[in-house]
Amino acid sequence: VQTCALPIYLKISHGNGLETMYLHCSKLLVSSGARVSGGQTIAKSGATGMVSGAHLHFVVKKNGNYVNPQNYL
Repeated sequence: VQTCALPIYLKISHGNGLETMYLHCSKLLVSSGARVSGGQTIAKSGATGMVSGAHLHFVVKKNGNYVNPQNYL
């Protein structure tokens, strides 16, 4: 378990104010500014930041506000 408070994460801008974030990654597989496609592997799950085990923290924001991610799965 890492003790650093900040996890390794990836943020994707989908346009029209929609952003998704993937936190606690062990490794990012894409570079900043890269275009990604649905189904593409973008990162490896991990345990970075203040966590007790490996997992993915998935966040969705619309116009800067957190929204229910289940609506986007």
